[in-house]
Amino acid sequence: MFKKVLIANRGEIAVRIVRSCRLLGVSPVAVFSDADRLALHVRLADEAYRLGPGPSSESYLRIDRLLAVAAACGAQAIHPGYGFLSENPDLARACEERGIAFVGPTPEAMLAMGDKLEARRFATAAGVPVVPGTPDPVSSPEAAIAAAAGIGYPVLLKAAAGGGGKGMRLVEHPEEIGRAFRAATSESTAAFGRGEVYLERFVSPSRHVEVQILGDGRGGIIHLGERACSIQRRHQKLVEETPAPGISSELRVKLHEAACAITRAARYRGAGTVEFLVDRDERYYFLEMNTRLQVEHPVTEMVTGLDLVAAQLLIAATGELPWAQSEIAARGAAIELRIMAEDPDRQFMPAPGTITWMREPGGPGVRWDGGVYAGYTVPIYYDPLLGKLITWGLDRFAALARMRAALDELELCGPPTTAGFLREVLESEEFRGGSYDTGFVERFLASRSRTAAPSESQSQAERIAVIAAALGYLERRRGPETPRAAGKVVVAGNNGGQWALVSRQMALRPGLRD
Repeated sequence: MFKKVLIANRGEIAVRIVRSCRLLGVSPVAVFSDADRLALHVRLADEAYRLGPGPSSESYLRIDRLLAVAAACGAQAIHPGYGFLSENPDLARACEERGIAFVGPTPEAMLAMGDKLEARRFATAAGVPVVPGTPDPVSSPEAAIAAAAGIGYPVLLKAAAGGGGKGMRLVEHPEEIGRAFRAATSESTAAFGRGEVYLERFVSPSRHVEVQILGDGRGGIIHLGERACSIQRRHQKLVEETPAPGISSELRVKLHEAACAITRAARYRGAGTVEFLVDRDERYYFLEMNTRLQVEHPVTEMVTGLDLVAAQLLIAATGELPWAQSEIAARGAAIELRIMAEDPDRQFMPAPGTITWMREPGGPGVRWDGGVYAGYTVPIYYDPLLGKLITWGLDRFAALARMRAALDELELCGPPTTAGFLREVLESEEFRGGSYDTGFVERFLASRSRTAAPSESQSQAERIAVIAAALGYLERRRGPETPRAAGKVVVAGNNGGQWALVSRQMALRPGLRD
């Protein structure tokens, strides 16, 4: 096993990797931008090195600076996490050339599977159906319009590199393509350093189902089951669960086999996720492969009892799979909510700011994977993910019940978050029935806007809650007072507690959970 690993990422995933390094006796090394100088992953690592200013193009996306840090600290491996350079073959190749282990696939496998167009060709060769689309990138809005006419509207413009909904735009009419093309290429370039986009038919209604795999780089592949991830906004997932509800056992087996066939042909190494779209008739189509760890990997860990980050490190160090397929056994069900610093009532606009108070939920079957703390200021430069709330139960009903209780315990004060909105999602009849598809959020938002628009009385209640919280804080800071003329003693702790109770009660009013 490695002695020292450089974590080329930030936020909750960097914290997550730090913890698995500790379990394996590996020294974790953090990197940070100026905006992340006080971030949690910096505080938890054994060493931390500055990369540059806040913008990712000047810090986390600088391969030269990451390699310089690795050389300076003597790291034997680089773990890229997800996002940033995690699917960039240039980093993997640069590590190879310098004798540093890259915790992920080879550059060749990444080019084959991380590039979405090349992955589609692999899937076709393996006999797995793909969503109809262009075989190559489209070079201009005019080329996109011509291709869309043959595919049929609506279509998706998608970045050939990366994932997470970045560089993706839905186009329903030809006149929308010009603006969508410019936005998709610009966003893809900023996020992944590459601006190529291609077209794909928009399959609707459909379910988004993905299969977690591990490979040894020599054709040995195992799968760890599937996850449902159809609750999305702007093509970025909000809720994930395993096992996927509402699909037949026959389809489940087909998806597992298809994922293994595609990655076996690519001689894939490390952790990866093969994604599929499933239509209402259970026809399935290969969508893409993420050649990295997924944000939603904890739900798979909860049902299998395995540590996927440790598995990544073990495969990178030894070239061997840590388990055989016969040793993988899933038990129960798990669900994950992504808690984002976003305002659902303002089209999920990012809402950076300072977290003034925080309380994490706990108890059996409850897990919080976070990268923030009270007093931390959420930067403006990056994805606004604060943390992930994960619960497990013997079945889906139990996992959901546990999630509701965990949401009651979770307290994040400061910027608006998605926590309250996600509670509403969990309570919806469509979600409880497990019949939801990728159009769920749009339908839900339309219904919600008609029935749950914020009222003036709620705004007034919010102001009262903030004032009460501030008064309670000031009372606690002042400390116990001396007896007054009437012979009474006012204990600050008690008075602060009363204000805190007022604040808590006001904050729990409908529409104010965040």
